[in-house]
Amino acid sequence: MNEPTERINKLGSSPKKRAYWHNLFDRFARAGARMTGKPLAFNIAILVILIWVITGPLFGYSDTWQLIINTATTIVTFLMVFLIQHTQNRDTDALQVKLDELIRVIEGANNELLDLEEIGEDELLHLHKHYLELARLSREARKQRVVSSK
Repeated sequence: MNEPTERINKLGSSPKKRAYWHNLFDRFARAGARMTGKPLAFNIAILVILIWVITGPLFGYSDTWQLIINTATTIVTFLMVFLIQHTQNRDTDALQVKLDELIRVIEGANNELLDLEEIGEDELLHLHKHYLELARLSREARKQRVVSSK
């Protein structure tokens, strides 16, 4: 077991509790991402900004008036970073599983590519160059077929 996990276990957090909190956050993050991605959320944000702008003269454009919007937007931005990142990670993982399944079931596919996201940068660059070369060769072969068919 790695050190952070051992530290968590010493604090009394059981795997069931961690799973519960992870699932709760996952549901919250997905719901939050769905809600904030709707036109209604954008319209509410515009309305909040308009109300803030309209109230400027009432508060004499004071430092407190400015601080309210600055603080609110900072907090919302900070929290949205985590929600968006979680949602992006989840979507990427789901997409990766789908792609892995497609690679696995296609006869003749290179099954070494199933864990491509786990390999090192150098190996990934090497594979990238290999597939660029395969694409180049394929284009050349296609051009030769077109020329010979004329």
